[in-house]
Amino acid sequence: MTRLSARFASLAALAALSLSALAASAQQPVPDAPAPDAAMAAAPVVAAPVFPKPNPADFTAAGPTKEAIDTFFRLNWGFDENRVWQIQAIKKTAIEGISKATLLVAEKGAKMDPQSISFLIAVDGKHIISGDDILRSDEHPYAENRALLQQRADGPYRGSAAKDLEIVEFSDLQCPHCKEAQANMDKLAVDFPKARIVFQNLPLPMHTAAAQAAAYGVCVSKQGGSDAFFTYVSAVFDGQDGLATADGAALTLNSAVTKAGLDPTKIAACAALPETVANIEASKKLAVDLEINATPTLAVNGRLVPANIPYDTIKKIIQFQAKLDGVAAQ
Repeated sequence: MTRLSARFASLAALAALSLSALAASAQQPVPDAPAPDAAMAAAPVVAAPVFPKPNPADFTAAGPTKEAIDTFFRLNWGFDENRVWQIQAIKKTAIEGISKATLLVAEKGAKMDPQSISFLIAVDGKHIISGDDILRSDEHPYAENRALLQQRADGPYRGSAAKDLEIVEFSDLQCPHCKEAQANMDKLAVDFPKARIVFQNLPLPMHTAAAQAAAYGVCVSKQGGSDAFFTYVSAVFDGQDGLATADGAALTLNSAVTKAGLDPTKIAACAALPETVANIEASKKLAVDLEINATPTLAVNGRLVPANIPYDTIKKIIQFQAKLDGVAAQ
């Protein structure tokens, strides 16, 4: 990712597992354990490890119940059939209404001991405290995000006009990792024809040409439609190195507009309009409201996922989330 968010940092600390290097979800309201690496994935799947028997003396809190915590983690980790866990403790703390829970987490087939995760959770089971964040942990942790995106994610899109399965990509056209993620995005468009795959601008301040590239994209979409927009985006990513200088950016963006079949002069004039700037600011505000400040990030019916993790992991998460939401994935 171009920039790690505070939420990612706090969740990474919460999920300090050394099972592998890949975090399957950077901005989830849970400590998302890493997915298996390639060697582990190729190994035969064996029975789950044997966890030590929990000590009843470690369950002193009034709540939440083991069942409530387990349900929450199944909703968030259930896409990975090789991930297993056990609730080891739910202890009361000195703070009324706050409990401390401990899980043991492992991967089937992993040649290592289960790893321990501890976190603070509200007695009612509705919120987890992770670092500086207070995160939702109820049975519908993504519902609020999903509703927000259905209302305000208004960028160009591929696929279905319906929003039953909505995959929103927050991207920066000068972000190298966003460029790398386009292979995943192209595969998603093929594998999930029933999905609405939306592009939302999130130009980051460290990229000097990102805002201009976003403005040109808004105008390309306005004047040429979604097909022209995605042609433009592809061309900008192909020529991304040219965005490093002012002269190079002008050449790169004008060339991309031409490839999209539009007039660079008209697009430049449109890009300078207040309403174009307002469009980009609204997209950035949507990201802020979702607590996204890293690119590339996908929102899968509200569930936040890095767009440049292995494609098979993204595909599993989409299929799993669609099943949870009761909508067709493919």
